[in-house]
Amino acid sequence: MSDILERGARIKEEARFLNDLMDEVERVVLGQRRLVERLVIAMLSDGHVLLEGVPGLAKTMLVRTLAAALDLSFHRIQFTPDLLPSDVTGTQIYNPASGSFSVRKGPVFASIVLADEINRAPAKVQSALLEAMQERQVTIGDETLSLPKPFFVMATQNPLEQQGTYPLPEAQLDRFLLKVLVDYPSKADEQRIVEQMARPSPRTSVRQVTTRDQLQRAMAMLDEVYIDELVTAYIVDVVRATRDPAAVGLDDLASLIETGASPRASISLGLAGRAHAFLDGRAYVKGHDIKSVAHDVLRHRIMLSYEAEAREIPVEEVITRILDKINVP
Repeated sequence: MSDILERGARIKEEARFLNDLMDEVERVVLGQRRLVERLVIAMLSDGHVLLEGVPGLAKTMLVRTLAAALDLSFHRIQFTPDLLPSDVTGTQIYNPASGSFSVRKGPVFASIVLADEINRAPAKVQSALLEAMQERQVTIGDETLSLPKPFFVMATQNPLEQQGTYPLPEAQLDRFLLKVLVDYPSKADEQRIVEQMARPSPRTSVRQVTTRDQLQRAMAMLDEVYIDELVTAYIVDVVRATRDPAAVGLDDLASLIETGASPRASISLGLAGRAHAFLDGRAYVKGHDIKSVAHDVLRHRIMLSYEAEAREIPVEEVITRILDKINVP
């Protein structure tokens, strides 16, 4: 018990800068507190995020502000249909004087990479980025180069304009720890945004809140957050219910789900749950930590059937019904 209390005190102290970080980002990008929290959870878990929302919701500004507050290198890649894999990863340049090749690194060599409108680039370009996300390294010619540590990809896609896009296959979507839906700000927040941007100098400078080393220490401490067998069993029950909803008494969902979540979803739920507890300054995971992140972890890992699409039943409703059915420990 004393060990848990000691760890809890250390985690609470270490997590303090994360709340300062979220406050600083929200000072610049108003009305997106929950989204900022999700990005921090993904970073603590050493995972990547897919952001989905209509244009004009400050997704790019948010990621840029987060990088500045963390003092991490940042690159934005605008994905377009004519983009080549080498435009992302880099290429070899021939030097006529020496008769040798040298490597020119691409924009993926940054600690935070914003892949803007990732579904507008062809499959080869998507695969090049997703391989870098998974392997944390890039091969250019005969050289294999490690990516910076930490390394995070935050990709965006527009849910409305699907003409001329290349939707990410399910296997590639599964590489993202979280898929977060970016919603409109509240009326009060939108009014504050308009008032802030109407000032003579609307641009707000970003204050550096922490360092790369402090972030990496926090990421390393995530292993110290205790997760009980009851919580682990809850995670497995939730994920298995996406594959066999009838087993938990949700017979009517069976025809709505084509493919359920894989064991990677269980791992991701555990990681994101630990990060959620860490943000709260706790050394142990509650069932409600898992429930809080479940929609973001599962929404891109469940394939709905044609019947669900015909009946216009969203994946959010399916996940909510599963969470409501299974008891939280």
